[in-house]
Amino acid sequence: MTFVIPLVPQPTVEVMGTDARFPVHRIYCVGRNYAKHAREMGMDPDREPPFFFAKPADALVANGTPVPYPSRTANLHHEIELVVAVGAGGRDIPVANAPAHVFGYAVGLDLTRRDQQFAAREQGRPWDVAKGFDHSAPVSAIRPAAEMGHLEQGAIWLEVNGEQRQRANLCEMIWSVPEIVAELSTYFELRAGDLIFTGTPEGVGPVQRGDSLVGGIDGLETLRITIV
Repeated sequence: MTFVIPLVPQPTVEVMGTDARFPVHRIYCVGRNYAKHAREMGMDPDREPPFFFAKPADALVANGTPVPYPSRTANLHHEIELVVAVGAGGRDIPVANAPAHVFGYAVGLDLTRRDQQFAAREQGRPWDVAKGFDHSAPVSAIRPAAEMGHLEQGAIWLEVNGEQRQRANLCEMIWSVPEIVAELSTYFELRAGDLIFTGTPEGVGPVQRGDSLVGGIDGLETLRITIV
């Protein structure tokens, strides 16, 4: 087969403790999945159905890789999140069956052009330029669920230059991982290789060039990046 332009490599994520790679199909994200974060963003934290947005797969950044400060923003924010790696696809997945579709878990950062997001929200426009820009999805190595079981609770935290910014427990998520997988599968046919960012707790805030970000979730590889 001949291509008229060079074939773009498929983004992949390291699988913890192995030489294997997890090929990424799509990146889905859940908005406002912790009540305190919903309040700090000026929203009602009632348990309404979750809403979703997306990032391109090539927004991925490997753990330890410097992240360039993006253009067209003066207010880049950090959002630490549990990331779900989908190992088996499907449509209309029942909540009870959802764990069987999860390959594993990772730590992720949903980097956000907050000024662009607020402008889009006020004007009723999409969030693409606020959320889906280059290098906006740093992710740690994926730890397989077969090795550690499924995550329902555990500390999630982020430090910037050694100062704690975010800290919560996964059990505080408004929508659990099985519920997120089930609901998302009613909108899209999930595929093996999809990643799902499951929302961030309170404490989001700005980062600047030179800042060092370290984030973690109990049982998963610590995520470390520097903004350059």
